[in-house]
Amino acid sequence: MRILIKGGRVIDPANNIDKVTDVYIDKGVISEIGDDLGLEGIEMEVIDAAGKIVSPGLVDMHCHLRDPGQEYKEDIETGTRSAAMGGITSVACMPNTKPVIDNEAVVTYIRTKAKETGYVNVFPIGAISKGLEGKELAEIGELKFAGAVAVSDDGRPVVESGLMRRAMEYADMFDMTVISHCEDLSLADGGHMNEGYMSTYLGLRGITRAAEEVMVSRDILIAEATGTAIHIAHVSTRGSVELVRQAKKRGVRVTCETCPHYFTLTEKAVDGFNTNAKMNPPLRTDDDVEAIKEGLKDGTIDCIVTDHAPHHIDEKNCEFALAMNGIVGFETSLGLSLEYLVKPGVLTLDELIRKMSLNPSRILGLSKGTLTIGNAADITIFDPEKEWTVDVSKLHSKSKNSPYDGFKLCGKPEYVIVGGDIVVNQGILL
Repeated sequence: MRILIKGGRVIDPANNIDKVTDVYIDKGVISEIGDDLGLEGIEMEVIDAAGKIVSPGLVDMHCHLRDPGQEYKEDIETGTRSAAMGGITSVACMPNTKPVIDNEAVVTYIRTKAKETGYVNVFPIGAISKGLEGKELAEIGELKFAGAVAVSDDGRPVVESGLMRRAMEYADMFDMTVISHCEDLSLADGGHMNEGYMSTYLGLRGITRAAEEVMVSRDILIAEATGTAIHIAHVSTRGSVELVRQAKKRGVRVTCETCPHYFTLTEKAVDGFNTNAKMNPPLRTDDDVEAIKEGLKDGTIDCIVTDHAPHHIDEKNCEFALAMNGIVGFETSLGLSLEYLVKPGVLTLDELIRKMSLNPSRILGLSKGTLTIGNAADITIFDPEKEWTVDVSKLHSKSKNSPYDGFKLCGKPEYVIVGGDIVVNQGILL
């Protein structure tokens, strides 16, 4: 299929491109970028991108597809449909499935099913420990050769520091990233939301910010002592941002990510016992939101991810203490980032695309996040000014657990191309 994307503002941070020009796709790869490409007489589909942004396809390096084992919440087909509608062309799915992604067979299952039913590229993340039990290392080499792109026990922390050290050293041998869910369970103490005024007001057990920051500090120190790399998942507090900032200044091989809910919402969203505002780590304070924005602006925070975590309505429509953690995020991520980061001037469009496409690709070692000639044509075309209102009932995920229903956002994907195939055309999933 030949496609000409004409007259859009092409932004490709990897190649320092930011200009109005054309992009030509031939046989699934990016063939040419420029003006007057001399394509007269060639039969092709032409996309008029005037007034729109043409960027590398977005890459979400932290999501949960629930497949295998919990397909009543989400599966690879529905999850990747939702991702495509959010402008995301590649996702990396976490290992807390049933069974856990801790062996070659489960990695192979996910990759095979993604090729058969997926709308976007799917990259499995293997477990650090067998069964996510934190007792014995998973076969990291086996996971790597099967196609896993990183290892993590996300959803659970690796409590034993010695095990985490060995995981980082083994992963480094295979050039894999360790993604750490930073939570000291003894400090979290079974809490349900951020510890502070709101938790006291609502009578809910709180989670101190120290539960996150202590483990961020531990993993940074292990990485520094061993010279290995660590990626900190879903950073939510000012203290965590500062710990990463100072570690980077010392030359520690640390990267980190945050999610849109940590720069758009605070613990106040829990008022009324709103279970769609329950997540882990929990929503924090106004000061933490400002710190996250500062960390994004100065480069301390490398990536914006969704932590897409679908749950059945019955798992949210219950007492707050019993409700599951997490929200769906594929289809709101770009709009929230444009509305709360680009529109107020926290990030430029180039910086946003870098954090939502190029940086995640580099951290995972993927050949994504760039419009380099010869690369697979994974492209997102969006109108940064287009206003729209979130209607949770219309999300393409099986689950609808989002706190953003009714939010007015700007920026929505209009075309999404994966491997040279158009999967979203004028905002409609094909």
